[in-house]
Amino acid sequence: MSKDYYKILGVQKEATADEIKKAYRALAHKYHPDKGGSAEKFKEVNEAYQVLSDKQKRQQYDQFGNAFDGKGFSGFGGAQAGQDGWFWGRPGAEFDVQFEDLGDIMQEMFGFGQPRRRRDGKRGKDIRVDAEITLEEAFTGAQKEFNISKNVACPRCSGSGAEPGTKIKECFSCRGTGQVQQIKKTFLGSFTKYTVCPECRGEGYRPEKPCNVCQGEGRVKTEETIKVDIPAGVDNNQVIKLEQRGEAGRKGGPVGDFYVRVFLKAHPVFERKGDDLYILREIPLSLAALGGEVGAPTIEGKDILLKIPSGTESGKIFRVSGKGITRFNGFGRGNMYVQIEIAVPKKLSKKQKEILEHLRKEGL
Repeated sequence: MSKDYYKILGVQKEATADEIKKAYRALAHKYHPDKGGSAEKFKEVNEAYQVLSDKQKRQQYDQFGNAFDGKGFSGFGGAQAGQDGWFWGRPGAEFDVQFEDLGDIMQEMFGFGQPRRRRDGKRGKDIRVDAEITLEEAFTGAQKEFNISKNVACPRCSGSGAEPGTKIKECFSCRGTGQVQQIKKTFLGSFTKYTVCPECRGEGYRPEKPCNVCQGEGRVKTEETIKVDIPAGVDNNQVIKLEQRGEAGRKGGPVGDFYVRVFLKAHPVFERKGDDLYILREIPLSLAALGGEVGAPTIEGKDILLKIPSGTESGKIFRVSGKGITRFNGFGRGNMYVQIEIAVPKKLSKKQKEILEHLRKEGL
């Protein structure tokens, strides 16, 4: 059965969008079931508004007149798929429509399109930045500053989106669910579909008067300097999380988090493996053969004396306990490993050559 949506809303065909909206609000208040109204009339009013408030659907409705029944077309040739899977066409003999994705239809058939309860404002976005630090900073810890442009809670309305002194009310159209019901007709039959409420845009509530500063958004853009303490022992590619330091949520929604991914610069002396440090130390042949002491650098910047036993071979590794990186949990330090490499001189003095010739004769 065809319906006259203009008549249902009590407006002229030339009515403006604001006039249609005003009429819908009045009728929705009048017929809302929670206020003792007629559920059937409320549904009819809502159906009419869904079509006439949408520019494209209204044009189609005006063009095809009584062929449109508010739920789509059946038995029409030359049909075209409109927004949200609604179908449009002219009166004809056969149904010739390119249907929407079958998975979407099946999803609605088996109950996945149930209405949701209203949710709080949308959560703000997380912010992710990178920080490059030196090995020394990883050992001692460091503080880094980041200048960020982000959304923060509006200072005038404290993030509510409402002008101070005014109230935030539950949306009268969706009764706080953030969704309204639509009926969709497909080749498998008619199915119920829940779409975003056009009045509150899915929020489930609306301020009596939007905030003058944020225009009801509940947040404003600003520059902020965020200081992040990089703990000692942090490793390459490790992520540090600062809770609720990201973007403010819309209309008082939860604040996002702030993430810092740490990257270590290459070090000219040390190689890090976990909490341990590795270095290469060259020593002369005489020291390797006779033994003695050699200085070795540490991450603190002070050299230590490393004892070299006589007969040390090239490639020998010595462990120095507790001279590695501070452990991330704060308990103790890793070790330092010193690999010995015997330096072979490329140029020799005349005296050095004579000494080496003598040693060779002695079997060394």
